[in-house]
Amino acid sequence: MTRDGKEERTGFQESAAYHPDYDLQTDFVMVYGIDDTMPERIQTWKEKGYVVHLMTGVAWGTYNSYLDGEVDGRSHWDEAQMDRHGEMILHGDQPVIPYMVPTISFGRYIADRIRIAVDAGVEAIHLEEPEFWVNGGYSEAFKREWQLYYKEPWIPPHASPDAQYRASKLKAYLYTRVLDRLCAEMKDYALRRYGRVLRFYVPTHSLINYTQWRIVSPQSGLLELPSIDGYIAQIWTGTSRTPNVYEGVRKERTFETAYLEYGIMQELVRGTDRRMWFLHDPIEDNPNHTWTDYKQNYLKTVVASLLHPGVAHYEVSPWPRRIFKGTYPSDHGSGKEHIPADYATTLLQVMHTLGNMDQDVIETEGDSLQVGVLIADSAMFQRMKPDPKAPEAGKYDGTDPEGFQENGDTELLDFSPFYGLALPLLKHGIPVRPLQLDNVRRYPGYLASYRALVLSYEFIKPEYPDIHYALAQWVHDGGALIYVGDDSDPYHGIRGWWNHNGKDSKVGDNETTYISPRAHLFEQLGLEGMGEGVHRIGKGAVCWLDEHPESFSLSKTGADRLRQSVKETLQTLHGPDLQWHPKPYFKIKRGPYIIASALDESVNDERLVIPGPVVDLFDSKLPVLRQVALNAGEQALLYDVEAGRPPVGEVSVMAASSRIEGLSKSAAGFRFVAKGPANMQAAARLYCPAEPISAHYMVQDQAIPAIWEWDPESMTVLLRYEHGNENNAELHVNWAPNS
Repeated sequence: MTRDGKEERTGFQESAAYHPDYDLQTDFVMVYGIDDTMPERIQTWKEKGYVVHLMTGVAWGTYNSYLDGEVDGRSHWDEAQMDRHGEMILHGDQPVIPYMVPTISFGRYIADRIRIAVDAGVEAIHLEEPEFWVNGGYSEAFKREWQLYYKEPWIPPHASPDAQYRASKLKAYLYTRVLDRLCAEMKDYALRRYGRVLRFYVPTHSLINYTQWRIVSPQSGLLELPSIDGYIAQIWTGTSRTPNVYEGVRKERTFETAYLEYGIMQELVRGTDRRMWFLHDPIEDNPNHTWTDYKQNYLKTVVASLLHPGVAHYEVSPWPRRIFKGTYPSDHGSGKEHIPADYATTLLQVMHTLGNMDQDVIETEGDSLQVGVLIADSAMFQRMKPDPKAPEAGKYDGTDPEGFQENGDTELLDFSPFYGLALPLLKHGIPVRPLQLDNVRRYPGYLASYRALVLSYEFIKPEYPDIHYALAQWVHDGGALIYVGDDSDPYHGIRGWWNHNGKDSKVGDNETTYISPRAHLFEQLGLEGMGEGVHRIGKGAVCWLDEHPESFSLSKTGADRLRQSVKETLQTLHGPDLQWHPKPYFKIKRGPYIIASALDESVNDERLVIPGPVVDLFDSKLPVLRQVALNAGEQALLYDVEAGRPPVGEVSVMAASSRIEGLSKSAAGFRFVAKGPANMQAAARLYCPAEPISAHYMVQDQAIPAIWEWDPESMTVLLRYEHGNENNAELHVNWAPNS
């Protein structure tokens, strides 16, 4: 449990100054906000030994001094994001906090504020949530940016699919531009002024969530900026409980959605030197759920994240002050109450366990089958539902058409074309991962570890034709591609490379226009004129399902048809040697840690039984169990007692709800220092070579008896204690002489 904080494996964000009640004892803290109190707040955390970062919003915040013209003498309210009805798109209304168009002027303002944090000694900056709403794009500032970028008069985004797509591409570009300028300038400033290498990270929702919520953000485009050092994957109950449709049923599927969200964020940095932290939130922004609801969904997101072992860094909590000091609805309907003591202890156990997830030994149960479902940044660019009366691409005549459905509908917001391809596989325990189509051309060998890919251009578009050359080569080398699509998406008619910017005529002697990007891909595969079904291509195979991907979300028959198509395509290549084992669970092992989730709506409802002895890290009592049985829909994080056992005679920490430091053994027993939030109930289980005879802990020179339980079969001891007002307690455990 002891580690070097400079590794920055765990951290949290907090807008308040240091306080012992929410001192989580992570490796670093992100001080939030760039108001006038920022330098003082930074100093309070530095004095407590934390590595200090700064986090601030880059799309919204209390920027009223800038908006009102107090900064440079010019009003900037025309830079607020605005919808087609002339209403500002707000993050808050007291005071009025609009989402911003990221102009160069706005970037300079943010840079001036961040320079103060650099002067205060922070080691890294997190520029949170670069977000531009799909229904925005009507402010005067955006109109100016359109004319500068496209060199033509502004077109209302609701005028046509092409206008919507181009507006969203511009929105992503504007945030890429402002982040590139801002980060490069501040890195130069920190190095010249202080000789310090400043790091920049972008906390961002997943591409899946932004697409579903109809928000545009740079996402993979930031990989091309050398000034960006990594990301925080802002995934939590609030994003992952967004309903989706599977086998015709629309409901919350927190675990499955989180699994896909964390998966695409792991893929965002795979093969790069960029850092990724996975975020969890023990509650969420919505304050109306009960503590039981918060806990159940939190544990689902934790397990979903741990099933992606390519990441071992975590933001263990945003806003610990609102978790440990706030009140939320009681499970008994008797008003609001503070966090239950056992949930608080469990949270701390999980948070400290997360710091130990960089394990060399990783075992995955089941076969090595990897199935990728391709998604691209362009998914965010086509999130308005076209009206049949809307003009064709590039044909806007200056009038105000009825245009798109601005707020969409349930069908649109469910993002069923994507979930219709991913959930049928995920629900049957097939290790499926969303893959970044944009990375196919960036990184040679990006697809090498995948045996099967599922692709549809009915909800994404390839930005460049050379993506198809890479896909075709992957198939020829032995890959199985399942293409799903009927060319019905209205966005096929946007001004794209496949149709020479919407022109119907041929350009040059040897260039051809295509009805959709699929037609160009099939040409590279040699499938022109081929119909539905499975086709051998070199050492690989392609299966074409000539229907819209949403159809596979609408019924069990549709889900079965997709699963069967993937299986048959792989069987075409591997025959009876194909390892295809649907199962109602996921389970992996990271060092001594066992992470498991039993799936509902799966192949069966059989319980997943995990043999012990194991310690349940989701239980505040840290019990040693002979076995664990999970019902459908339940998750577990366990510690394998035998796998983690130290050499004979040694003392070692298995799990604790404190940061453990200074563990030392003597002939009479052992001692250690436990650090954590003030006066919090805490627990630790340790391997112990002899049965204790007494235990106590020291808080401010006062000896307090510790509650302890000995488990002779596992040779472990459970200790219960409290952190004192000074956030640490010194534990002493004694055993009989000559034990």
